[in-house]
Amino acid sequence: MTTEHKAALASGRAQGLAVRRYLEALERNKPRRGRRPSADSLRKQLADIEDKLRDADPLKRLHLVQQRKSIEARLASGEGGEDLSELETGFVEAASEYGARKGIDYSTWREIGVPVDVLRRAGVQKSSGS
Repeated sequence: MTTEHKAALASGRAQGLAVRRYLEALERNKPRRGRRPSADSLRKQLADIEDKLRDADPLKRLHLVQQRKSIEARLASGEGGEDLSELETGFVEAASEYGARKGIDYSTWREIGVPVDVLRRAGVQKSSGS
């Protein structure tokens, strides 16, 4: 295997990784249906759970502890959120060449949720058939 071939394989792996990480982050941060509870509302729910835990039977305590852990995780993920800028930069650098190599067109990127401005920065163009 030539040095150029090895470099091309490494480049392809890096591009695939950049695309995968960005798409996974988009999926994790996809808007959900319904109104999101505020951080204050979640903290109030935690306080209510703590009050209920004092008098709960073992089975109820099991469910309350799990509910508490879920709310704490929501609070932790909501504070600061995920910063997509670094992943987006990697995607922008890789998407055009990756998409051309894999036969992925503009409409496919859009269908899975990649924003128009990100595709524009990546140089992914609408084709006449898209």
